[in-house]
Amino acid sequence: MKTVEIYTDGACSGNPGPGGWAALLFHEDHQREISGFEPHTTNQRMELRAAVEGLKALKYPCRVKLYSDSAYLINAFRQNWIDAWLANGWLNSQKKPVENRDLWEEIIRLTQVHQVEWIKVPGHRDNQYNNRCDLLARNAIKEHLAQ
Repeated sequence: MKTVEIYTDGACSGNPGPGGWAALLFHEDHQREISGFEPHTTNQRMELRAAVEGLKALKYPCRVKLYSDSAYLINAFRQNWIDAWLANGWLNSQKKPVENRDLWEEIIRLTQVHQVEWIKVPGHRDNQYNNRCDLLARNAIKEHLAQ
């Protein structure tokens, strides 16, 4: 199995509002940047979309180190929120429907293909790859709003 590192970030202009997402994929000496835009969304959806698209970009099952500044994304796996949501019929700890269930279900499906290690990075600090993702996500918003 190949080992791939993926850095992800999402951004939103207003929350909700127009949003962008980005992912950087690294394998050996290869690097790929992907990004996208959604006209009406939330920051949390963009964080999840970045992870989905990063994982979907992989052509084969891989070992993945996925880096994100989103506590929402990382804690869902590292603190077993996903398991609790599944056990509770997609209800959160307040007995309300889990938001962004469609994206969570897609991420779960992708984690059945890839072996993912979820790694939290501080946002908007000294991590050049997180900063690059943030720039790409914000640029995706700017480019679409300028059209």
